[in-house]
Parts: sequence; C-alpha cells; structure tokens
Amino acid sequence: MSAPRGVLDAGDLVQFLDPKGRRYQATLRPGGQFHTQSGFVEHDDVIGLSDGATVRSSRGQSFVVLRPTLADFVFKMPRGAQVIYPKDLGPILLLADVGPGDRVLESGVGSGALSMALLRSGADVVGYEVREDFAERARANVERFLGDSVGDRYRVELRDTYDGIDERDLDRVVLDLPEPWRVVPHAATALRPGGILLAYTPSIVQVVQFRESLEPATFTQVETIEVLHRSWHVEPPSVRPDHRMVAHTGFLTVARRLAEPG
Repeated sequence: MSAPRGVLDAGDLVQFLDPKGRRYQATLRPGGQFHTQSGFVEHDDVIGLSDGATVRSSRGQSFVVLRPTLADFVFKMPRGAQVIYPKDLGPILLLADVGPGDRVLESGVGSGALSMALLRSGADVVGYEVREDFAERARANVERFLGDSVGDRYRVELRDTYDGIDERDLDRVVLDLPEPWRVVPHAATALRPGGILLAYTPSIVQVVQFRESLEPATFTQVETIEVLHRSWHVEPPSVRPDHRMVAHTGFLTVARRLAEPG
C-alpha cells in the first residue's frame, strides 16, 4: 500500500536541500543512508515524513526534504547528450500544444528531459535515437523520475529519423537534431492534417535552413522564438535583476501541417 499523498515513502526520489541552497538527490530505501560532508541521514528517519519536512544529519546539519520537480531532476540527472533546459521545455509543450492522448514522435531523445515533459503532459511518446547509450540513459531517467507506470506510453527505437518515420497520423513531431530539414518530408507524411512540427536548434543558420524546407503548400503558421530567462535579486530595499541570466540555449521553430488539397 502506497503512502498518502504528500508523505514520503520507500522508493521515492527525494531532494535534500541544505541551508546554503545546495541540492542532493537520493532514492529512499529502507536501511539506506544519505551521506554528505556534514554527516549522514538515515532513510528510515525520512520515510513517513511529510514532503517539505526538515531532518538533521548525524552532525546536526539541517536539510529540507522535498520531492524534486522536473526542473530539479533535469539539472541533476545522469546525462550524455546536452539536455533541453527547463526554460525551453515549458514553451515547447505550449508551442506544440501537447496534451493527454496526443501521439508524439520525439527525435533524438538524448538524456530524456523532453521525454519526461511530454509524458507528464499525458502524451504517448515514440522516440527515435541513433545511439544505444543515449536510448538506455533516457529510458533509465524516465523510469527513475516518473516510475514504470508510463512504460506503456513510452517506446524508444534505435533508428535514424533521417531515413524515415514509420508511424502515421501523429499529432506532433518534435525534433532535437542537427539537420531537422532532412526530416521535413517524412514529418509531412507522418503527421495528421493540423498536426504540429517543432524543431529545437541551437544555431540560427539551422533555423533558416529548416524554415526554407517547409513547403507553404504543406505547412503554415511557421514561427521561431527563443526564450531568455532572467532571475531577480529581491531582498528589500535591494531589488534588481541578477547579474547573470540564462540567455540563448536554442531556437524553437513550429509549423502546422495543412490538409491535402481537396
């Protein structure tokens, strides 16, 4: 029987937050221990506490224990490929209008950050990935954060999207590839009318070539944006933008597939 909502249980992924804001993640196991230079915390002392409780280590160091958000996990998870950062994950879900039951093709899956965002939105996701190590890491990260309950909605195939897409009547195609323009003809066939194609590209040169590949007779409502993330220092009477910001990471280009002429 699982613990009540908001109560930490064995098998939960949790985040220990120290007074300096440093974050450490661990999966709770009966008899397990969380170790830092400030001592250790018995997992058994955490299991059964409320999400957001405070515990103390063997050396008296206090830690707040919380279930990590998706953004927290993306920054800490094992990775091989460069991940799509949280500041772009949210806009991707909105621009691609991803919702429950949508059939989505994702290529490539990298370390699984976008896969988790799509699955959390309720989509059924098929991932194409050319590297087996990336595919395995994505599967492992997805299972660690979302559990095995999403297994029936997530499938990763070792294959090259440039060679074609087998799926048909897809609602969305989301690309994180060096040459997304090579996928456009395949996406045009795989997407249902009204479906959405989205490409994440680091370089504006990639954006230009991708947009030039979108035939006006097949795709419409083409838009490109980038998302800049600036935090603020708020400790009255000092209120100002932080000196550093997360600026360019990638461009998001979106287009909608038209129906065939009647």
